Amino acid sequence: MQPSPQPPFDGKAFVKTLTSSPGVYRYFDDGDELLYVGKAGNLKKRVGSYFLKPRMEPRIASMILQIARCEITVTRTEGEALLLESQLIKSLKPRYNIMLRDDKSYPYIYLSGGEDYPRLAFHRGARNLPGKFFGPYPSAYAVRESLNLMQKLFKVRQCEDSYFRNRSRPCLQHQIGRCSAPCVELVSVDDYRDDVRHAEMFLEGRSRAVIDELVDSMEQASKALEFERAAAARDQISILRKLQAEHHVQGASADMDVIACRIESGLACVSVLFFRNGISLGTRDFYPRLPLDAEPGDLLGQFIAQYYLDRPVPRELILGDEPTDCAILADLLTEQSGHSVELKTSVRGERARFLQMAERNAQASLTARLASRQTLGARFDDLQRLLELDAAPRRIECFDISHTMGEATVASCVVFGPEGPEKSHYRRFNIAGITPGDDYAAMHQALTRRFRKVAEGEGVKPDILLIDGGGGQVSQALDVLNALGVDGIRVVGVAKGPGRRAGEETLVLADTGRELHPGPASPALHLVAAVRDEAHRFAISGHRKRREKARERSVLEDVQGVGARRRSALLKAFGGLAGVEAAGVEELMQVKGIDRGLAERIYDALHA
Repeated sequence: MQPSPQPPFDGKAFVKTLTSSPGVYRYFDDGDELLYVGKAGNLKKRVGSYFLKPRMEPRIASMILQIARCEITVTRTEGEALLLESQLIKSLKPRYNIMLRDDKSYPYIYLSGGEDYPRLAFHRGARNLPGKFFGPYPSAYAVRESLNLMQKLFKVRQCEDSYFRNRSRPCLQHQIGRCSAPCVELVSVDDYRDDVRHAEMFLEGRSRAVIDELVDSMEQASKALEFERAAAARDQISILRKLQAEHHVQGASADMDVIACRIESGLACVSVLFFRNGISLGTRDFYPRLPLDAEPGDLLGQFIAQYYLDRPVPRELILGDEPTDCAILADLLTEQSGHSVELKTSVRGERARFLQMAERNAQASLTARLASRQTLGARFDDLQRLLELDAAPRRIECFDISHTMGEATVASCVVFGPEGPEKSHYRRFNIAGITPGDDYAAMHQALTRRFRKVAEGEGVKPDILLIDGGGGQVSQALDVLNALGVDGIRVVGVAKGPGRRAGEETLVLADTGRELHPGPASPALHLVAAVRDEAHRFAISGHRKRREKARERSVLEDVQGVGARRRSALLKAFGGLAGVEAAGVEELMQVKGIDRGLAERIYDALHA
């Protein structure tokens, strides 16, 4: 006996049971999938508006027809409801909400703490390390530009601790005047501390105070006839003043973000200009998902609530449109940040100029995005025609292998859909347990690890699987899929053409063995080449990171009883790791703190 079907959701009857308090409501379909999250100052009125209005927008009406149940959470204030709504949208990703697609945390400059010689570094992720964080910056490029400037100005080290601890002579950065070589103590702890303090003041926006201190230092050095030190201070002052002239923005407050949005043809772009300490840090564009007919005010309200939920908020937000619940947003951001936050929509003078700039950026970026989307759609359609598929593919995966003479082999898997690369689905596989340089075995291992989950009923199956290589690599893919019992995937090899010229690639169809030569004018081949090149880039970057990590680590770190001091003493005594490797047990024992037992362990570790 089959269970009776679930009765349709009676929205009107449900509304009668609701309170007039503020809160959050959530709609689910009959498969218990979350459709929509909303907040309300009055739950009865807001939820009732979905079921008591005679006519609704088509897409909203489509959502209402799918509602099987509704859950509510009552809050004390509308501000609490707004905060809870933003948290639920970010964590649960409902189908019909405006969704900020920003899968990367923002980068910071990190100044390490608790050391005689702290370092400056690029940092992305949780800020739970000892030390200070400066930012956030709008892009990795902005952080690297700032770090490059720090090296010229203050010569604070930026090397990894493992590299720093194992130096026996100054590195290239010291030789080109970008580091004071604290690794070999060419700078005193006090002088280095002054450099770090000046770098910290500069990153906090107090460059004028840094200049004042450097002027005093220059004058004292001149009086003491220390002309080289005076000249160094003079050069720092010159660079700082030039920097102020280039980057200081007239009319910008200490901390301010300028935000504008544009909506067109079902796509939206939000453009943000960042100003910190009166200096422009650049711009960044966002493309939120727009499942419902949203107005600019709705879009900005959702963007601000989601974006600033877990990020530092500047004191001033200049907005192209007034966001929904503007006053509630301002109160919530003020409470969250611990300082006053103003949301301004009517501005004049320089602020109006900044806003026009953000609006032009948003329009230009949206126009380019729409053009790219149309081009991408045409390429997917042409690939469907070329491969004689019943429908245009929705998911394409491509695998590639990267290594250096068999060292640190890494396989990459990139994913493309109708809207372009889906970077949250990218994967890398560190390959181990194979003969170094065996690309076939590496591909076999990567594919097995990827599709084992598909065979177990987990994960998503691609429509097309691209393999960077010819018949041999394609055979590996077929062997893996057949062994795992995974079918329904079109496997295509991408072999380089004669002379390895772009546009002359050969597509090898795994099911028939047929070879296709689409030619350089083929939109389908443009798409395949773009996916292949992205897999190549992703594999190479992963391989380089793995290789550098392995090479930065000293073999001496694995020897029990050899800490940082003894490791440094060994490297200095023998002029580097090569000298330590060439030394015998008796020679190793000549270094202070190394007895026979430890010397033998070191020798064995280096000659295993």
